[in-house]
Amino acid sequence: MATGSVLAFWSVAFLFIAVPGSDWAFMISAGLRGRSVLPAVSGLVTGYAAVTVIVAAGIGALVADSPSLLTALTIVGGAYLIWHGAMTLARPSAPDARASRPEDTGWGIFLRGIGASGLNPKGLLIFVALLPQFTDPDGRLPMTGQIGVLGATYMVTCGLFYLLLGTVARSALQGRPAAARSISRLAGAAMAGIGAWLVLDHLLG
Repeated sequence: MATGSVLAFWSVAFLFIAVPGSDWAFMISAGLRGRSVLPAVSGLVTGYAAVTVIVAAGIGALVADSPSLLTALTIVGGAYLIWHGAMTLARPSAPDARASRPEDTGWGIFLRGIGASGLNPKGLLIFVALLPQFTDPDGRLPMTGQIGVLGATYMVTCGLFYLLLGTVARSALQGRPAAARSISRLAGAAMAGIGAWLVLDHLLG
């Protein structure tokens, strides 16, 4: 596919990633909770990889066109964000805090990252609406392959951006446990609020 199409998609994707949202909130909270930001970043990227596969397989369009499936996905995804945000609010974290619960381990944070991005209905709809606009039906590469290339572009950009975000947040709050817990609580509140907004906006709108 044309390099220009990939670059155009990258510029749009970067704007989506750079705007603070539930991924930001998860990344900051998880980065403070774990000893490394890599599990959180890997989880987010893996979740988006799953969404890319769903869209490439054509399932994403079916979900977008099915009110009942979309409602179910929205409720599940929103409820997950609300739950994760509430847990973060109740038990805020600080850098280098000793992990005493299974979900505080690298594996637990990785799985939460998959849920944060993979169960986000807004992310799925963005992929459904965004990726096809940058594909070429007459191109040499099949549509599935083109969507895969664009999805990979998004994942690489997402991984690098959130790796930097988590590292900067962690470094800035190193040795400041009170400030770190306050930021963690704000991140938890943001996740819960975004989850509630997703559910209410869909059900009432």
